[in-house]
Amino acid sequence: MFARRHIISTRDFTREEIDYILSRAAELELYARGSKTCDLLSGKILANLFYEPSTRTRLSFEVAMKRLGGEVINVSSPETTSAAKGENLVDTIRIVSSYCDIIALRHPKEGASRMATSFSAVPIINAGDGAGHHPTQTLLDLYTIQQEQLLDSLRIALIGDLKYGRTVHSLAYALSLYGAKLFFISPEALRMPEEIKMDLIEAGVDIFESTDLRDVIKEVDVLYMTRIQRERFPDPTEYNKVAGTYRITTGLLAENPHAVIMHPLPKLDEIAADVDETANARYFTQAFYGIPVRMAVLSILLER
Repeated sequence: MFARRHIISTRDFTREEIDYILSRAAELELYARGSKTCDLLSGKILANLFYEPSTRTRLSFEVAMKRLGGEVINVSSPETTSAAKGENLVDTIRIVSSYCDIIALRHPKEGASRMATSFSAVPIINAGDGAGHHPTQTLLDLYTIQQEQLLDSLRIALIGDLKYGRTVHSLAYALSLYGAKLFFISPEALRMPEEIKMDLIEAGVDIFESTDLRDVIKEVDVLYMTRIQRERFPDPTEYNKVAGTYRITTGLLAENPHAVIMHPLPKLDEIAADVDETANARYFTQAFYGIPVRMAVLSILLER
């Protein structure tokens, strides 16, 4: 089903395939926590090839591979590679894929990972491509929602930067397979792209859009907050117009005390610090789930 397959977009998955990955992640969670050890991928090498900053994604891929008994080679900054000398991505992929068994690639250009599949001798996992997709983030998001027993008949608000946010693009497509109702909350300038909305509507997804979080706060099971990304804006002035538009506080949560709060992280000021201590906050647990989910992906792709 998955052996030596590339993972580029959640649109490449069926619901059955996603369910299989999530079930494998559940089997591996004790290993992810270090409660058990295994050598499932002993002798295998993962290359983390990251052209953009990352903490959780890069480190969780590394931990996942090591928990499975494999090894990792890391590139965490293009300044430390031959890209600084002008080497193009195609040549880098050709070389790095001869050094390893699988590559996790993060790149600022949308479509870079899909392009890389044409030149790689090993499977490519898209670890984020500009404003495009971030499929393993979506898988860990789905795993988090599943652990909360909310995946079926979910009502979820995707909040903040829906234009440039690759996490919400990937998640919206995946949730279309589960009959979720999607509430899109964003400034007018950062609305979910029309082509994505049209795809979702054609798939039969129930969508509601607003610029005001209070319009939906009482109606949803999950608040999926995102950071408004300064680095995606070509004009800093436009960023300043929308920065700080939404903020989750304990006062807001009083209107829906059972809401689960998720965030792909890093977060800035869009979630008040005291919310971290509430039972609603799931984003740190969500970040941990990146380990068993990425362990599942690595083990499936490498046929172990």
